[in-house]
Amino acid sequence: MNTDQKDQWLYTISSKRKLIDLNFKEIWRYKDLLILFVKRDITTLYKQTILGPLWYLIQPLFTSVVFTLVFNNLGAIKTEGIPPLLFNLAGITAWNYFKQCLSGTSSTFKKNANIFGKVYFPRVIMPISIIISNLLKFSIQVVIFVGFYIYYVSIGKDIQPSSTLWLFPVYIIVMALLGLGVGMIISSLTTKYRDITVLVGFALQLLMYMSAVPYPVSEAKKKFPEMVATLVEYNPLTQVIEGFRHMLLGIGEFNLIGFLYTLGISIILFILGLIIFNKTEKTFIDTV
Repeated sequence: MNTDQKDQWLYTISSKRKLIDLNFKEIWRYKDLLILFVKRDITTLYKQTILGPLWYLIQPLFTSVVFTLVFNNLGAIKTEGIPPLLFNLAGITAWNYFKQCLSGTSSTFKKNANIFGKVYFPRVIMPISIIISNLLKFSIQVVIFVGFYIYYVSIGKDIQPSSTLWLFPVYIIVMALLGLGVGMIISSLTTKYRDITVLVGFALQLLMYMSAVPYPVSEAKKKFPEMVATLVEYNPLTQVIEGFRHMLLGIGEFNLIGFLYTLGISIILFILGLIIFNKTEKTFIDTV
């Protein structure tokens, strides 16, 4: 036997990694683990609740009713001829997917410190599993929206989707990239600064009102101060919410520049989040 022959290792685990490293080959190798995490996220969330998955239906529906009563009935906010409940349901459905992706990935390191400290697997699998599992919740909420859509059409409301409906999966990807990118940045920061965890819930609530979820941008331009209206209009999430409504309800106009701007921001935030996430995973166990 040749003693000079070097052993050929199947896997090499090293702290030296590329600045931007999304190793699809390794993620594919751990696809069974990814599927397991997705199943875990879905089955454990409402495992010990009475209504279980019905909460996926109740939460957006009740929120839409409250928004309709407060903003449309009491606040007299107009919805461009669309039934207020359907208008609000469209915005909340899109917002909820982003919110759940961000809030879920923002605590990746803190919630999984015990697992990360004991066994190796590509850490990015954990936030990716959250993005995928939230697609099920999003799909259920879309079904609710479609149900109300059919109802309003059946009673004679003039509602029809726009020609940009084919961009539906692209908007889902944009929301996922935004939630994943910002979530990975926050998760990395919380390993050193725990106060950020407390701020996430509060910041998300404020962000919802700054993203034109309960009102159209046209109303913001009429009733908000110019500076606030500008912030709302150029908020990437506003472009997503408005684009989502335009696709499904045919209101407003499709803004190609706004769409490309939002797509670019989502890609940049995802890449930035991936860089910070990869850098943090090397040393986070010492600070969590």
